[in-house]
Amino acid sequence: MLNCPSSYNHYTFTQALKACSLAHAHQKGLEIHAHVIKYGHLHDIFIQNSLLHFYVTVKDIFSAHQIFNSVVFPDVVTWTTIISGLSKCGFHKEAIDMFCGIDVKPNANTLVSVLSACSSLGSRKLGKAIHAHSLRNLNENNIILDNAVLDFYVRCGSVASCGYLFVKMPKRDVVSWTTMIGGYAERGFCEEAVSVFQEMEKTKEAEPNEATLVNVLSACSSISALSFVQYVHSYISTRYDLSVSNLVGNAVINMYVKCGDVGIAIQVFNMLAYKDTISWSTVISGLAMNGCGRQALQLFSLMIINRFFPDDVTFIALISACSHGGLVDQGLILFKAMSTVYEIVPQMQHYACVVDMYGRAGLLEEAEAFIREMPIEAEWSVWGALLNACRIHRNDEMFDRIRQELVNKKGVSVGTFSLLSNTFAGADRWEDANKIRDEIRRMGFKKKTGCSWIEVNPSIF
Repeated sequence: MLNCPSSYNHYTFTQALKACSLAHAHQKGLEIHAHVIKYGHLHDIFIQNSLLHFYVTVKDIFSAHQIFNSVVFPDVVTWTTIISGLSKCGFHKEAIDMFCGIDVKPNANTLVSVLSACSSLGSRKLGKAIHAHSLRNLNENNIILDNAVLDFYVRCGSVASCGYLFVKMPKRDVVSWTTMIGGYAERGFCEEAVSVFQEMEKTKEAEPNEATLVNVLSACSSISALSFVQYVHSYISTRYDLSVSNLVGNAVINMYVKCGDVGIAIQVFNMLAYKDTISWSTVISGLAMNGCGRQALQLFSLMIINRFFPDDVTFIALISACSHGGLVDQGLILFKAMSTVYEIVPQMQHYACVVDMYGRAGLLEEAEAFIREMPIEAEWSVWGALLNACRIHRNDEMFDRIRQELVNKKGVSVGTFSLLSNTFAGADRWEDANKIRDEIRRMGFKKKTGCSWIEVNPSIF
């Protein structure tokens, strides 16, 4: 074809570049770019835009910038492509700077791209300005832009604004509903998230997809409301057109685990067509949380037999299971195997779990020796685990010694200070307890008030 000039035109090159973008064929795209230069088509705006789209698709931002700078009169497609490419490649500030220099009227796609950058940077002021611009200058409703605005307010934490916009949207699709449900769940409004899901099912405006279900399952597990859990699980069971992926299946397992129904969680686990490390780790963690330490270790053996390799989360669950079950020797073997067999570097949480395991078994001297021998400096969470063990086993001498070390450390949490104060109060050492509380107030700490959930037909109180 290239040997016969009459058989191709600029449209041929744009289609070839589009194919390279879809296939992420970087080398072939470079060859086509060379042919474009060779045959004198480089200054065609359609080919320039196609080249720009190709380079941002393969994440070659340097070449994309070169193409953009070579365009004499960039149109709205040119500007939108470079802004979108910068935003998708993580150059959010550069995308916003590029938008600020735009010299053509932006369209809905341009605004969607820059809103995405604003969301990632939490640039609330500019995002609101772009929203206002769209209301003033765009006459037609664009559901993609509306969803981008919705996502912007969700990610900036303006849940009230998000709820108002959601209600006022002239048209809503599955992305709109999923964004709203996910926004409520992420910000802790879990009952509202479930209510939106129920409304979605009732209105039939859109069919929930995998992302919708994962978000509402996350909300259910956060409030441990078994009736909501059963409601959502029942809905999933009736959707014969929906193949339950690992993502949804793992979310269902986690949901039942958080509600304390390990039996159903194991049933769902056994029904999963494809299990992954997260599936195994979630059930192991659930057994550990619900006092079934030995069963957790047995499941771990099955996991290894089935050739699934544990990750750092799996070992947190396993050591926690040993801690709650008083299985100190097994816990230490697992902690050692973590680095020697599976080449996983222990994190602070793993060290805290081992200290907690020693502490629950009353082995306080061993716990302190373990902390002193750690290859990294122990954080407050590790010392806090030992402090709690001292309080439980009434080892006042060790408690006072560690307290002195902790007070001088940076990053001590309000929970640790509260533990110190409550321990002194429990021992009738009110003067020491008040000193700690004065220190908490002086440092400006505020402890979140504890609360409990109770489910009554089927409201949550």
